Amino acid sequence: MLLSIALILIVGLCLGFIFAKFNLPSLIGMLLAGILLGPSGFSLLDVKLISISQEIRDLALIIILLRAGLGISKETLKKIGKTAFKLSFIPGLLEGGALFLLAKYLFKLSWQAAGMLAFIIAAVSPAVIVPSMLQLIEKKLGKDKEVPTLVLASASIDDVFAITIFSIFLGIFKSGEVSITNSLIQIPFKIIGGIGLGLIIAYLLNLFFEKYSNLELSYQTIVLIVTAILTTVIGDYFKVASLLGVMTIGYLLLEKNKKLATNLSLALNKLWIPAKVFLFVLIGAAVKVEIALNAGWLSILLIFLGLIARSIGVLIATHNSYLNLKERTFCVIAYLPKATVQAAIGAVPLANGVPSGELILALAVMSIILTAPLGAVGIDYFAPQLLSQNKDYKLECQLE
Repeated sequence: MLLSIALILIVGLCLGFIFAKFNLPSLIGMLLAGILLGPSGFSLLDVKLISISQEIRDLALIIILLRAGLGISKETLKKIGKTAFKLSFIPGLLEGGALFLLAKYLFKLSWQAAGMLAFIIAAVSPAVIVPSMLQLIEKKLGKDKEVPTLVLASASIDDVFAITIFSIFLGIFKSGEVSITNSLIQIPFKIIGGIGLGLIIAYLLNLFFEKYSNLELSYQTIVLIVTAILTTVIGDYFKVASLLGVMTIGYLLLEKNKKLATNLSLALNKLWIPAKVFLFVLIGAAVKVEIALNAGWLSILLIFLGLIARSIGVLIATHNSYLNLKERTFCVIAYLPKATVQAAIGAVPLANGVPSGELILALAVMSIILTAPLGAVGIDYFAPQLLSQNKDYKLECQLE
């Protein structure tokens, strides 16, 4: 396993560096590293490491969501609130609905299988979006209207909707009797429950940090990460939006102790470097290219038509908002990438005996291959053109 860890870090960092040199997002190089090292490539990773790859990816995602939460202030939330709420469900529902109809028409799937496929693919990827948005926040791009924060805040809730609706279709397939109304009613409770859990744990964590204020920063960081992991475990047990709870911990700590939050954010920045490599390399390793190729050209058509529906949803959600046309266009681009949910639950229908399970997995994999690089490159290339940059940051760059 040690050799596998070394290979992930060496190959992931090298390919990430090479792609960055060509002005392409480093995460694409890391995804490629995962494909080359994983079962679809040279199969160089230890099966024991592959078996716990989901847990490792979850840990990396927790670190980046904590970073995101530590950068969201109350004033920012007030500015983005209404638009973020609309962005969190309108694009996903439009894309999911379009994919549902397309799957039934193009692939002749049963309505249960079509529903599962639609809302596996409809979920956006926090693993791609959140790091990209944090980079833009650091560069002060879109700072005046908090556009990156708007995208990263709404993306995590988007996943709650998609996964919940997917679970409805899976439940109907397995038992034949699921109350759709009750399941949909659970969505706001999951969101509120996740935020509530995060607030409670963050309040207790803040009391701990106040009592042990002399604790070294390294220990404070470990306590924060362990607490976030426990939040995820508790949230999953009670079936609430645990990842939203993790972001909420960072948010409340920033409100209660700005100096501590800043120090913790800087510490997490350093941890994110190896965590990022593991996250994207292991997502790449989970991609089964040979399965995706079997889906054929119709799969590409379905995915891109779904993205068009999502893009229309983003434009509807941001209509009559405080954003101008360029910023709304950027939100469309930022909402393209898929990877996290598709890698995590793409194989669930197949494991549960859904007749079209292999096709669903193939389409989920294809959506990662097509949209993760497309979205990452789009964000990286178009952000400087579509988002305004803070004047102070421009001056700093000129002085350097």
